[in-house]
Amino acid sequence: MSRKRKRYGIAVLALIVAAVSIGLLAPSDRSGLASVKAMSDFEAIVGKQDEASYGRYLERHASDERPDATIRIEGESFSHAAGGRFTVEQGYEGLDGTAVVTPETGSISWNVNVNKAGLYQIRIHYFPVEGKSSAIERQLTLGGELPFRGAEKLSLYRIWGNREEAVRRDDRGNDLRPRQVEKAAWQLEPLQDGEGYEDEPYRFYFKQGEQTLTLTAAREPMAIDYIELYQEQPLKTYAELKQDYAEKGLAEAKDRQLKIQAEHAVLKSSPTLYPLSDRSSPSVEPYDVSKIRVNAIGGLNWKLPGQWIEWEVDVPADGLYQIALKRKQDQLRGVYSTRSLTIDGEVPFKEMKEIAFPFDMDWRMQVLGAEEPYLFHLTAGKHRIRLTVSLGQMAPLLETIESSVLQLNEIYRKILVITSNTPDPYRDYQLEKRIPEMTEVFRKQADTIESVADYLEEMTGEVSDKVAVLHTMVRQLREMESEPETVARRLSSYKINVGGLGTWILTVREQPLSLDYLVVSSPDRKLPDAAATLLDKARHELGGFVASYTEDYDSIGNTGDSGRSITVWITTGRDQAQVLKSLIDDSFTPDTGISVKLRLVPPNILLPATLADEGPDVAMQIGEDLPVNYAMRAAAADLTQFADFEQVASRFRDSALTPYAFQNGFYALPEQQTFPMLFYRKDILGSLGLEPPKTWQDVYNLISVLQKSNMEFWLPIDSVNNNSTLVPNATFSMMLFQHSGEFYRDDDKRSGLDSDISMDAFKTWTKFYTNYKFPLLADFPNRFRTGEMPIGIADYTTYNSLTVMAPEIKGLWDFTMVPGSVQEDGSVSHEVASHTTGVMMLQNAKDKDASWSFMKWWTGKETQVAYGREMEGLMGEAARYPTANIAALEELPWPVKDYRNLESQWEWVRGIPQVPGGYFTGRHLDNAFRKVVNQAENPREALSDYLLYINDEIEIKRKEFNLPY
Repeated sequence: MSRKRKRYGIAVLALIVAAVSIGLLAPSDRSGLASVKAMSDFEAIVGKQDEASYGRYLERHASDERPDATIRIEGESFSHAAGGRFTVEQGYEGLDGTAVVTPETGSISWNVNVNKAGLYQIRIHYFPVEGKSSAIERQLTLGGELPFRGAEKLSLYRIWGNREEAVRRDDRGNDLRPRQVEKAAWQLEPLQDGEGYEDEPYRFYFKQGEQTLTLTAAREPMAIDYIELYQEQPLKTYAELKQDYAEKGLAEAKDRQLKIQAEHAVLKSSPTLYPLSDRSSPSVEPYDVSKIRVNAIGGLNWKLPGQWIEWEVDVPADGLYQIALKRKQDQLRGVYSTRSLTIDGEVPFKEMKEIAFPFDMDWRMQVLGAEEPYLFHLTAGKHRIRLTVSLGQMAPLLETIESSVLQLNEIYRKILVITSNTPDPYRDYQLEKRIPEMTEVFRKQADTIESVADYLEEMTGEVSDKVAVLHTMVRQLREMESEPETVARRLSSYKINVGGLGTWILTVREQPLSLDYLVVSSPDRKLPDAAATLLDKARHELGGFVASYTEDYDSIGNTGDSGRSITVWITTGRDQAQVLKSLIDDSFTPDTGISVKLRLVPPNILLPATLADEGPDVAMQIGEDLPVNYAMRAAAADLTQFADFEQVASRFRDSALTPYAFQNGFYALPEQQTFPMLFYRKDILGSLGLEPPKTWQDVYNLISVLQKSNMEFWLPIDSVNNNSTLVPNATFSMMLFQHSGEFYRDDDKRSGLDSDISMDAFKTWTKFYTNYKFPLLADFPNRFRTGEMPIGIADYTTYNSLTVMAPEIKGLWDFTMVPGSVQEDGSVSHEVASHTTGVMMLQNAKDKDASWSFMKWWTGKETQVAYGREMEGLMGEAARYPTANIAALEELPWPVKDYRNLESQWEWVRGIPQVPGGYFTGRHLDNAFRKVVNQAENPREALSDYLLYINDEIEIKRKEFNLPY
């Protein structure tokens, strides 16, 4: 790009961003930066949008009025409701009036009379009815039609706060993180873009006369008082507000300074926004050199558009005050983290819609308004200050790159059809002739991405890793445009770079910020110094070094050194351990009088500790192979000795208990249970005229169509890095179970894989790789994102990853039951094998009754739901907990439609038994598979050869432990 053209690109982007920020352009102009045709060659700088987008919707209604009127629709005046139990309540939750309570399923409609046609914004006065602790989701249609894509998932948030006002401490003097509880209240909130690309509420076109507005539930119940069609009034600039101050004779406050500790926030939009412990600097308040202190808020948890935190400040006297924040933004180098500010629910002036926090590794004091601080008029009394995550100037840039990713992926799939994903590097595919638009797309997208990169550099004044990703993509696109014959050779790196753009969107869209405290002060008062002195830093480092020898960082929370107690080991992360310990201290110990010494230990320490008689009473989150192996050695306690075992076991499906059964006993309770499901791209299958396969015959039919387009179907292949505990392959297990096969026979004394059923299942499984050339190794989630692998079978927790990590394909994919096998009676079996983790009581537990009480409490519905919600609140949707408790999974915050898919597959799940020597089954099944696929061995012969090893190991182990063989 020439220097002149580069400057032109930056100038146009700057003009658009500036115009959006001051309201000169309609939201359509910023939606993807894709609609300003009048600006010369603007299409070379921005990406196109599809017809279903909000930007296109506003373009179609650009000439329509925005009537300055408010139309109220009373909730109880609905015209139709179906699909759930809708009730009308008087005085619901303190409401002065009548409301309609809507469930998490079904739809409700109102007839709206509009006197003047035009674009209206919509807000709802609602109460979040107790549900699954997640955001409320609704789809909005007008006259039975979805106005634009964003209206299919509108989110309304719940309100959260600390359960206790004061921070509690454990018996070692460390602060305990405050538990977050819902502070439900009536709220008036507009319907707006949950992705943060639009900084104004959505506008909807209403024609004159009567039309139907319908809300369809996707998740969580809520009560509706009323719905309003309205127009938000334009904000004044600070210069205009300052003039108003002068006209009203408002004076600056004198000699006043209020410090509000950020961790004392009164309300938050999410349970993830809990107070934090920051030990990076001795200047953070409060501070202790060795103990954990809750002293900050935000960080990586406070990063998603729309999340807000609110503080209360009690102002002593009327006047004009400045506001400063002690903050740290050490995550986004080369990009701003952005917030908007409201006081008592109102944005004070236009500049507060977008407050930029530049990158800095240290804590800094940032006064709003910088050199000339903004002054805010505050009356005497209590006020609420709220900071909300917004994308600010990044919004149009992000939409531009997101549009680029979609177009570059589309071109990638077109190239893939011709070259396959392993093109011949010495062949000229003449791609520029077979895909005429290819080089033009490369040119336009290179211009687009380079303009975004240059604008970022101009905006922030520095070159960072965030910009380097963009320049790498631009460089490759320019080379591929000028040398199209090299495209096939560059295809692999092209895919990696486009994936890098997708990751860039995720990274930059997140806007983390940490706060230590807020200061509301009169302009004449000096602000506190945020930096620590050199002497303070030296003391901090030396004290931390000494504390590493004196503090017990393995024990979590109260150690419970007095009274009746048990020792529990957990092998996952500290966050999980802290959540668990908090639940123990809140409900288990008070209810039972049993204290729990919870220790965070490495996974491989359990065996040597048990052998040395230094092990715990209870071990949590262990693999499903351990309990039976410990039971054979008389190291695990048989849970059937407890009178209420059958009642406790009824919490789980039989498939979850199967791995823990041994010789008429059960040696663990399941905690988590996962199983495979079929994931598919709706957009790509639709474009190929395909439906998700219901049977394996459908899969064969689908494969031929996919492979004509050089696309692939994914079947899971387990990692061989830990071959000693390799579980039987999920695809083979699926095919075996769907034909009523078994892994073991003769009371688990011999392998059952020598049957004709298993031989046929093994042959069918290997054929996918020998005849159909399925890949043995692939990053399925990433290939699913790009579309080269638009369908595949994977563990259902892949849902969590795709929801969070693949925003560019949001709404374009779904999951359902795996393909099934047709039975003799014409029915279809969809059986799959599951994988579990469990909680085990050791045989040498000192107080078995107390240990059993803990295991019952931990695997109970209430605890599993509380733990699942806490973990999701702590770490987001990617950490959604796959509980094995049947009732608990239903209570976790799954969208209703997705939970029903999950439940449908769960009905077909079977467990794989654990037997002495059974670890050879998964290992040698994989060996036989590799021999067939890599060495063209006959499937029956390969499996038969390895069956000898499996049976020999089973016999050896049974002899070793004096078991019948």
